Amino acid sequence: MNHMTEHAQTWISTTDYHTAGEPFRIVHEGSPVPPGDTVGSRRIAAIADEAGADTMRALLCNEPRGHADMYGGFITPADIVPDGAIGAHFGVLFWHKDGFSTACGHGTIALGVWATDTGLVESDPDGVTEVRIDVPSGRVAALVERSGGELVRATFRNVASHAIARRVPVQTARGEVRVDLSFSGAIYASVRASDLGLSVSPEHYTELIALGREIKWALNEAPEAQHAEDPRLSGVYGTILFDDLGRTSPIDGGRKAHASGRDAAHGGTTGPRQRNITVFADGEVDRSPCGSGTGARVALLADDGTLGDDETLEHRSIVDTVFEARWSAGPARPGGAPTVIPEVSGTAYRTGEHRFMLDSRDTLGTGFTLR
Repeated sequence: MNHMTEHAQTWISTTDYHTAGEPFRIVHEGSPVPPGDTVGSRRIAAIADEAGADTMRALLCNEPRGHADMYGGFITPADIVPDGAIGAHFGVLFWHKDGFSTACGHGTIALGVWATDTGLVESDPDGVTEVRIDVPSGRVAALVERSGGELVRATFRNVASHAIARRVPVQTARGEVRVDLSFSGAIYASVRASDLGLSVSPEHYTELIALGREIKWALNEAPEAQHAEDPRLSGVYGTILFDDLGRTSPIDGGRKAHASGRDAAHGGTTGPRQRNITVFADGEVDRSPCGSGTGARVALLADDGTLGDDETLEHRSIVDTVFEARWSAGPARPGGAPTVIPEVSGTAYRTGEHRFMLDSRDTLGTGFTLR
């Protein structure tokens, strides 16, 4: 007799990708679908564990099936739109070890590649295919470029983004620093690593995490971190600690960055170059340059004129992978304040297909994290 059949078992299948080094675990068959007419309302239901969404998130994110820096998403129906309106191809609930996020750029890139890899969205083998995705902060798109059927790059087009506040004082373990706040699907705090006596490098990893958490929680309830139009988007999602690497120019090199890997280099465009570490949720670190975080940097750099509308930001991660980012003018906010639409380019590659199980006898249940 197979004694395993006497015990309840839950099976979950996933497809995993990485975007510039950052994992993204896609649950596309058997995803929990919390109630709601929009992904934003489904996120609130997911937080309450309706349809078992938070339980499944914990199972896939926690050890021993995941880890404290895991990231993923549940595929959901797209938002309901009026008759005649163009809808998204699908929706997604983004998740990490601390819950459900409102935006995820690296995940959007991975989802665009996955949707065209699998044929969910018919792909142009020699052109750009738009994959429309509803996320809690609104409608985003992944523009997937292929040549001869092979992936060239995928570009994440974010929601309208804007600078919020400049030089907000924050007291840290390393003294007072001045922090800039901006919105790009979520609210981010930006600070120069050098202002904290550090640089964005692996040897400072632990200290950067600690300071990123300090700054996030110091500002999370601040008036500047409250979203004016949608309180569900309020609070500081992550802290971006960055190094300024100077600027590129067309004569700096002959290689063109494909916004994909650690060996990409600039050439042919002008614009700022920066390296960052984004510490989000409660101490989670993005291995990529962070998609929505890059959008938040673009909003600040466009606002102060550092990044022109004909320039490209070369944005590097702590592991030296690269995103390239640009912007176009967005719709005016209430009161007439300007916004920008960031476009962030990178690549994503499949890392595996997984079939996870929860056995009813397992005393660890949905797992644990050590951070």
